[in-house]
Amino acid sequence: MKRIAILLCLMLMLMLMLAAVQPFSAQTRTTPSTSHGAVIKDFDPKRDAATDIRAAVAEATASHRRILLDVGGQWCVWCKYFDVFMDQHPDLRSFRDAHFVVVKINYSEENKNTELLSKYPKVPGYPHFFVLDSDGKFLYSQDTSPLEEGRGYNADRVSDFLHRWALAQK
Repeated sequence: MKRIAILLCLMLMLMLMLAAVQPFSAQTRTTPSTSHGAVIKDFDPKRDAATDIRAAVAEATASHRRILLDVGGQWCVWCKYFDVFMDQHPDLRSFRDAHFVVVKINYSEENKNTELLSKYPKVPGYPHFFVLDSDGKFLYSQDTSPLEEGRGYNADRVSDFLHRWALAQK
């Protein structure tokens, strides 16, 4: 009887976890459009990340912003948590979008973007952020686990990260 109760509890926990993730997978989030008019969607394995970065460099140069590479995949629950966190913190999203051109870089079985990601420090986990200057020069690698709190992200830590690497507006 005790085994059945434990099994039922485990099944219930699994169902709750899957229910928490399921709504995210049906959503399509977008980042700011590039100057070429293309909207960069969630971690799309079919996108050419190098082309997206070149477009981001053009936009960042023209708008005096830095580039934030967001590396992850549709399989990554913490990537989805971060998108929801940004939706729930419009002040942080607004600040991020005012100071960074965001490019989502897919890492998945379908497309690991191995060649492109080999130009940057090793990624210890996902999501992972790389900050680039407006000309595409690498500046900083940010493991996102220090930004986490519980099953989400800490607003003060995310804000500190964004403010630390934001380019002063002219």
